Amino acid sequence: MADVAALVARAREGAPRAVARLISLVEGASPQLREAMAAIAPHCGNAYVVGLTGSPGVGKSTTTSALVSAYRAQGRRVGVLAVDPSSPFSGGALLGDRVRMGEHASDPGVYIRSMATRGHLGGLAWAAPQAIRVLDAAGCDVVLVETVGVGQSEVEIAAQADTSVVLLAPGMGDGIQAAKAGILEIGDVYVVNKADRDGADATVRELNHMLGLGEARQPGDWRPPVVKTVAARAEGVDEMVAALDKHRGWMEERGVLAERRAARAAKEIETIAVTTLRRRIGELRGGKRLDALAERVVGGTLDPYTAADELVEGVTEG
Repeated sequence: MADVAALVARAREGAPRAVARLISLVEGASPQLREAMAAIAPHCGNAYVVGLTGSPGVGKSTTTSALVSAYRAQGRRVGVLAVDPSSPFSGGALLGDRVRMGEHASDPGVYIRSMATRGHLGGLAWAAPQAIRVLDAAGCDVVLVETVGVGQSEVEIAAQADTSVVLLAPGMGDGIQAAKAGILEIGDVYVVNKADRDGADATVRELNHMLGLGEARQPGDWRPPVVKTVAARAEGVDEMVAALDKHRGWMEERGVLAERRAARAAKEIETIAVTTLRRRIGELRGGKRLDALAERVVGGTLDPYTAADELVEGVTEG
């Protein structure tokens, strides 16, 4: 069993091994997870969480790496959660080596962790919210969450980030894909990467046009900017960081940041509660109570709503 208090103390000092072990407790749903979350709770709430999403091939990893370099140049500590597809064999992250972020591997001011989605729709590991808390408590000023591009489910990143960045690239039909996926509704900053390709300006115009067709904004509302970058050459990255800083300032000024974080915490609490209830329902199934209710419904002696009420009572007793 891990000494949770000692782990948290070392993680607060920035020890990579301690941070890694705490995130492993999260991923493994360890019995010590509750103790760990209680220990880090007083140290959370300082990190700025930026989510990056977009279709495969737009350069999310390259952009994330360029952002790390830009933030490190400002002296900020950075955590990266790279959420990858799960291996069908081991359940681990297929892209766990993160070759493109290798340049930051020896930097003590950067912590990079790959996490597997484990089949979770939306491209986010179920453990991501708690992992973000660990990085926050470990003193990261910025946490970058890079998600798998999985079409319409990409929108889930909006529930985990203070600021959501949607990446697109010219020549990939991304404008149409953005409209189909609904990501025009969740992006706070839009980035057209690989802007040295033909069609970049047209993609920017199309994006701005589509954003302009959205619901009417009141004076002072946030208007998502569209930034052009060539992340592989670090071109436009400073403008991207400036757009992120501007959005953070706007949110702080209007109380939006506090609202988003409260909503995120509410969703996290709900997820934990539902997971606990599902486990208890599974235990009831093992005890034949659920099967007995199902037989009564099939036999017509009980309606499914009353059966569900009885099940909930059984689950919440004690």
